[in-house]
Amino acid sequence: MDAQRAGRAGVWLTLLLGALVLLNYVDRGALGIAAPRLKSELGLSPYEFGLAVSAFSWVYAPAQFAVGWLADRFCVYRLIAAGLALWALATLLTGFVSGLAMLIVLRVVLGIGEGVAFPAASKIIARHVPGGRRGIANGTVAAALAWGPALGTFAGGLLLFYSGWRAIFWTFGAVTVLWLVPWLLVSRSHWSDRASRSGENVPVREVMRQTTPWVMGIGHFCNTYGFFFLLAWLPLYLVQSRGLSILQMTWMTTMVYLVQGTGALLWGLWSDALVQRGVDEGRLRKGLMSFYQAGLATAILGVALATTTNGVFGWLLLAGAVSGIGGSNCYALSQMYAGPRAAGGWVGIMNGVGNTSGIIGPILTGLLVGWNGGDYQAAFYVSAAIVAFGAFWWWFALPEVRQVSFGHAAAFPSTAALE
Repeated sequence: MDAQRAGRAGVWLTLLLGALVLLNYVDRGALGIAAPRLKSELGLSPYEFGLAVSAFSWVYAPAQFAVGWLADRFCVYRLIAAGLALWALATLLTGFVSGLAMLIVLRVVLGIGEGVAFPAASKIIARHVPGGRRGIANGTVAAALAWGPALGTFAGGLLLFYSGWRAIFWTFGAVTVLWLVPWLLVSRSHWSDRASRSGENVPVREVMRQTTPWVMGIGHFCNTYGFFFLLAWLPLYLVQSRGLSILQMTWMTTMVYLVQGTGALLWGLWSDALVQRGVDEGRLRKGLMSFYQAGLATAILGVALATTTNGVFGWLLLAGAVSGIGGSNCYALSQMYAGPRAAGGWVGIMNGVGNTSGIIGPILTGLLVGWNGGDYQAAFYVSAAIVAFGAFWWWFALPEVRQVSFGHAAAFPSTAALE
């Protein structure tokens, strides 16, 4: 593959991966958007709602290890298509749930399908995107990670207000399936590609013996804990505790996620510009992760202590502005450590450990809210503390950022050769 063709492939695949992640978070966040009416119609307590939110990660988190292995060993382009089809079906069927048990089952299925997204996307970016454009490529994915909740909250909020909560899942599931059409057109030429094509894939056991992906997983736990806390509970908090209407909640939350998505692109472009001027990429991306976690912890604490609606909105805008960093740089760091042959397995480990926050966090939040008679203060304090710990962890716990030598010749050319 010559440099020009590789560049075109990288652009189109990155844009479609951004759309994939956008739909991923539209569908993942649908339960939080529907919560103000779904929770009461199904008669769920705070603990039961937290259990339903947590169910997504029961399989999603451990499945990351298997998906990372699959992405490094088999056709990653087909793997993504299969995962999206499964999660779209789970989303659509959630519109028919009648109780907690069925809701939990479909959340588990959603977690299985959505589990392919990040290990597979990182594998493709590591393969097709050179280091000098790694920031904007991952920034595109991170922007989609925020614009997904923005679009989901805006569209879902309107559907909730005018058509009820079930219409959210029917509409989102149907729209998600449409992504398969352009993906099949763009990726079809790569369907014969396999990481093991020339017998040079990195065995997953070799990646798992490395300490760094596990260390990154702890940092990612702190990253995702705060993000999932706001994604799942913010609509309910704004309506129940802050007294906002559904339309006010929709407007406020949408604006926050729009700021986050725009910030992700700007942070990505800025970081790439610094790297191209000679700034050490590893130290830069570690520093950005620490800055992001400190800023998000401050914002979460600010929301809890704010006394006015405008104050809440201001702190949420700060959360959105800094959160654009977190969705891109942790994956960029993984791609730097792992290289194109092991990026899927590496991200699988990091995501597998990190997304246990999606199991622990919702249940803990539900318990704290229930124990405190519907008050969210304690849950906000716990979330801020965990996120703040991550600021120190990303800077001090990670070793020097350089590609790990796995003792095998590369089956695919280094992305540096594509620059």
